[in-house]
Amino acid sequence: MSLIAGCPRCANRLDESADGWRCEHHGYVPPLWSPDAASYDGFGDHLRRAEDFPTYLPWPLAGGWRVTDFGVVRGNARARATMVSVAGSTEPDGPVEVLVVSEEPGTGLGARCAGTVHSDPGAEIIASRPTARVRLDSQPVPLWPVSTAEHDLSLDRSVVAGEAGGRWLWLVLRPASAVFLLTGDWPLADVSGMGAHLLDVPFGGPPPGW
Repeated sequence: MSLIAGCPRCANRLDESADGWRCEHHGYVPPLWSPDAASYDGFGDHLRRAEDFPTYLPWPLAGGWRVTDFGVVRGNARARATMVSVAGSTEPDGPVEVLVVSEEPGTGLGARCAGTVHSDPGAEIIASRPTARVRLDSQPVPLWPVSTAEHDLSLDRSVVAGEAGGRWLWLVLRPASAVFLLTGDWPLADVSGMGAHLLDVPFGGPPPGW
């Protein structure tokens, strides 16, 4: 198996028992399955484990960009979340990193990737106006800013979140100025059923620090 079980809410590995998977800090949780290093074969394992749960990727992936990490949260039942990280460069920002998370409420993976103190972004985003949007399978999806200041004062990233398909959609962008990528309906697509089209996607490079 090319994917390793970890906690979706923190960086801990999990202990497996007859009662399920247990994190030292968060108790019993559905495991996050992710690779030691991103690869095409590992991504195939990811998609098989995720089944019909969407895995969103910027699509088409721009030249020079690559997939650096991915993961799926799934216990004995259906999947609850997916994450993909891509890295590349833009003229105004230089090196850029983008994490895309789709998750069921209460999973906590998006909050971990974003570095926020709340598992879900709902209470925060209803108090502001959307500031960005993506195009998801030709449909515009508004996104609201999510503050990370309570947890981390480094201001090294921008976090936006919204709702897509009845699930939370998070985007974490580094550096913070890379959020301007989203002003022109940045395209995302569910790649879970693309098959041969993924053969041309490059994998590798340093994984994100989440």
